[in-house]
Amino acid sequence: MISLAIAGGLSFFLAIFSTPVLIKFMERRSLGHQVREAGPKGHAIKSGTPTLGGIAIIFAAVIAFVVEHIVIRGIRTRAAPLVLLAVVGAGLVGFLDDWLKLRRKHNQGLNKRAKFGLQLALALLFALLAEQWAGVNLNLTFTRYNLPGINLGHWGWAAFAVLVIVGTSNAVNFTDGLDGLAAGSSSFAFVCLAVLAYWQFRHPADYRLVPALDLAVVSLALAGACTGFLWWNAGPAKIFMGDTGALAIGAGLAAICLQMNIALLLPIIGGLFVIETLSVVIQVASFHLFKRRVFRMAPIHHHFELKGWPESTVIVRFWILSALCSSFGVGIFYADFIASHAAGH
Repeated sequence: MISLAIAGGLSFFLAIFSTPVLIKFMERRSLGHQVREAGPKGHAIKSGTPTLGGIAIIFAAVIAFVVEHIVIRGIRTRAAPLVLLAVVGAGLVGFLDDWLKLRRKHNQGLNKRAKFGLQLALALLFALLAEQWAGVNLNLTFTRYNLPGINLGHWGWAAFAVLVIVGTSNAVNFTDGLDGLAAGSSSFAFVCLAVLAYWQFRHPADYRLVPALDLAVVSLALAGACTGFLWWNAGPAKIFMGDTGALAIGAGLAAICLQMNIALLLPIIGGLFVIETLSVVIQVASFHLFKRRVFRMAPIHHHFELKGWPESTVIVRFWILSALCSSFGVGIFYADFIASHAAGH
């Protein structure tokens, strides 16, 4: 518990105190976010708001994790550092995209092929390291290593891991469109993962997950960092996380779930991110096939804005939905634990 308190508490305060430093740095150099022209008209006022806030999230999570490891000298594994490698790598891809937008003073950064190619390369590197270095379980998993327990093999699991990482990174990126929406929703998801990882640590015979405590620590470090950043990102936002933060957060969620053997539970825990992504897919497919739009604008949070919901209302209601999804994920995980014990007895 001390490890969790250090990681979560320190990352929270590091994010709170480092973010205003980043804001001042960006403001002095007039490095502000460029609102896309096709977005809701009410967002025009946000143009010029400092971005690259994801740097503060990544910084706070990594430093808190390192300090926790220095203070608490317990058994260490390779799983959590690999999560941070995925977070930093995805953050670098996002940073490149954000920086190009700032340099060009336009909301277009990396072209789609280059951005997707870099994400693909990062995800493949993670998959290979997870298999060869961290010793990840190669089964298709829901709430534990043997459910459903279908062995995907080296290449099958690698392909699945790439899909999960790239998909989750982009899903969080779609969600990052309103002040505090992605940061708040991600905080719920990371806290949920910290709870599940700690439960796995306390029940080693049931889950057989050696790095469970390390994964709980890195989950709470990321939760604290997102929450601390939210202090400045809540509406009206003083800074945006940008792709730097959104891609990093998505990669972190995916990397943790893949190594916790709960990859198929991730779409439930991150249900809001799934809904946001599906709204984009439906909108694009409908327009290309039928020349009609299902939503007034995608992702779906913009649809409700254009229907007349105040931005703060959309954010709070989506936070509630995110919290419900995360709670539902915890409930399913615990229900499986109870059912397995009842069957064993």
